[in-house]
Amino acid sequence: MSDRIFGVVGLALAGFYLWAASIIPDSFMVDVIGPRTFPYIVGALLGVTSLVFVLRPDPEPRWPLLRDLVELGFAAAVMFLYAWALPVVGFVFATILATAYLTWRLGTKPLGAVVTGVCTSLGIYVIFHLVLGLSLARGPLGF
Repeated sequence: MSDRIFGVVGLALAGFYLWAASIIPDSFMVDVIGPRTFPYIVGALLGVTSLVFVLRPDPEPRWPLLRDLVELGFAAAVMFLYAWALPVVGFVFATILATAYLTWRLGTKPLGAVVTGVCTSLGIYVIFHLVLGLSLARGPLGF
């Protein structure tokens, strides 16, 4: 039953996404593909995969215990705090803190979690900012 509910919600979201894609205005630049193609592909894939959940559900899952639900709630709260902290402390520091906490909660020892957070943050910063030239949130130290 829960897979079917998830599938129906996904189908509704896919329908909304496809409708929203259909009202994207045409670009002033001439492009063979157009601005709606990628959103149409994403919406169609979401619709097809949601339909699979409706038509071929798995057996009823075993829901997590209250302790595990609280743990999931903390993980979600960390992601919200991460989004809030990005413009305040910058990409590098916010990513270190969020990654370190999440990897720690997934079972890594505290020192390993900090090392993972630092390596992940710096690795993403190097690839996306220094190599690809994308703009990331700057903190008080300028990175």
